[in-house]
Amino acid sequence: MPRTVWSGAISFGLVTVPIHVVSAVEDHSIRFHRVHLADMARVRTRKVCELEDREVSTAEIGKGYEVSRDHIVPVTDQELRDLPLPTAKAIEIVAFMPLASIDPIRIGDGYYLQPDGQVAAKPYKLLRQALERSSRVAVAKYAWSGRERLGLLRVRDDVIVLHAMRWPDEIRDPSSLTPAPVEVSDEEIDRALALMETMSRDDLEGPEFRDTYTEAVAQLIEAKREHRAPAPAPEPAQESGQLVDLMAALNESVAKAKEARSDGGHADVHEMPAKRSAKKTPAKKAPAKKTARKPRRSA
Repeated sequence: MPRTVWSGAISFGLVTVPIHVVSAVEDHSIRFHRVHLADMARVRTRKVCELEDREVSTAEIGKGYEVSRDHIVPVTDQELRDLPLPTAKAIEIVAFMPLASIDPIRIGDGYYLQPDGQVAAKPYKLLRQALERSSRVAVAKYAWSGRERLGLLRVRDDVIVLHAMRWPDEIRDPSSLTPAPVEVSDEEIDRALALMETMSRDDLEGPEFRDTYTEAVAQLIEAKREHRAPAPAPEPAQESGQLVDLMAALNESVAKAKEARSDGGHADVHEMPAKRSAKKTPAKKAPAKKTARKPRRSA
């Protein structure tokens, strides 16, 4: 059973739902310690005052805001606790909206919300079923670790999930990253769509979605623990050479994807539609071939 990371309540109008917050994910990464290579002893991080040049205890350490290099304003934990923060013990729902209207870049880690006792069972179920029937998600405000945050509430397998969200001003403007204008032909788009069809899946199950790096690290550690040489790394696939022609790259990618599928590497992959597998007709006949599709801009 995952431990509770926060306890409070969901505030839904005048309805209050007492809940416990538990993490919805597990981290299976392999962790390493910093060691002294000469004797394998642990290397620790010590807290040292840079003026007195001595190690200080936790009781001597507080918070300070750097106004300038020579001016730091001290702020105590009690002063932060005394600030007016209405969401300190409540996840306050402020709006409901379609999930598609929220940019995924703003959505962060997920947490399960567990009803706190029998008294919370009915209002919890009420909110969960209301979210399901409305096909919307709730946007809420809450406070963790002394700061107010934005969150998203949705339903997953009969459980309400809270996702941390970024505030609007925390998302950087990507306009400076857009490339220079280029022309992409209809044939190149069609071939890219054909490649997407060949690589389509219905789920995220299978060997392609396994953390092979963590497995390799675990095998390396096991081999070293048993004082044996680790298994040699597989040879990288030989490339036929850099493809500078985009259409040639797409054609070769489609061919490789189809070959992998025929070898059993992608048993659940959708078959590519017949119209995508046909040979490309001359460009002058393309408009007649696509009369059923949405009109495109003229060249």
